[in-house]
Amino acid sequence: MTWQSVYSAIITFGIQIVAALVTLVIGLIVIGWITRFTERRLTKTKVEKSLHAFLISLIGTLLKILLIISIASFLGFEMSVFIAVLAAASFAIGLAFHGSLANFAGGVLILLLRPFKVGDFIEAVGYMGTVHEVQIFHTLLNTADNRRIIIPNGNLANTSVVNFSFNPTRRMDFKFGVGYGDDIDRVKAILMEIIESYEEVMEEPAPQVLLGEHGDSAIVFFVRAWCKREDYWTVYFDALEQVKRRFDQEGISIPYPQMDVHVNPGADE
Repeated sequence: MTWQSVYSAIITFGIQIVAALVTLVIGLIVIGWITRFTERRLTKTKVEKSLHAFLISLIGTLLKILLIISIASFLGFEMSVFIAVLAAASFAIGLAFHGSLANFAGGVLILLLRPFKVGDFIEAVGYMGTVHEVQIFHTLLNTADNRRIIIPNGNLANTSVVNFSFNPTRRMDFKFGVGYGDDIDRVKAILMEIIESYEEVMEEPAPQVLLGEHGDSAIVFFVRAWCKREDYWTVYFDALEQVKRRFDQEGISIPYPQMDVHVNPGADE
């Protein structure tokens, strides 16, 4: 091999490297443009918001894989060999990162079965929050105190999920304890008057006030009322306050557990 042939090979390989770098830069720019364009188009269509981030992430990943294959062709790799190597590498990576594959499959299941969507308030794997985004591998939640929770999709797809936003209405359940000496008919009338005073409480199903338990130190009344889900916490917290104020005004006791200790003066003699 002469210096001329070595020099020619270096020049040729250098040109290939430059072409590959130019392809990489242009390809990344084009991929960014395609993903942004897709995102704008999805925003204007009726496609479920839960699909937006997932589809954009998936499209970006597939385009980057195609870009890598194109760069490999510029560098002179045989496509059949390269694809075989890529398949073997994918298999090895799949074994090493089987958790990520499970998360990807979980994301697909979430989008197909739709147990929740963006904007729903859910409880799962010990966390509660509003669904912000469903990505390829993770689902993002925003908690009520504005924390970001990142949950792997594999966990969400294989656990119980409580969706508080699925139904348009919710039932509020209260427990109020009163003393055994209080008039139970009067207590029931006061509780019903308070709960029916809220415009947000639905007339049908009608609210209920029921004597539910004979406790150790109190008679416990159950109060059940239905409202729209967006009114739930507003009525719930205010009703707790109003019941306490009204019981104080009416002289109705709210017992609490207590212990009577009797001392026998002659016990130590």
